[in-house]
Amino acid sequence: MEPIAISINATAKALSIGRSSVYMLIHSGQLDALKIGTRTLVTTDSIARLTAPKRQP
Repeated sequence: MEPIAISINATAKALSIGRSSVYMLIHSGQLDALKIGTRTLVTTDSIARLTAPKRQP
């Protein structure tokens, strides 16, 4: 079973960017995040959407 959401650190590692860049993407609405207790998790669906190739008309 694939994870539904992953940590900020795992997201940063998967995208090869820094943690602050992950938070900027969350605040700009490009990544979806969940708060569970004190943890912030990023949905894997939003990561896939962000990294998907853009379709040209």
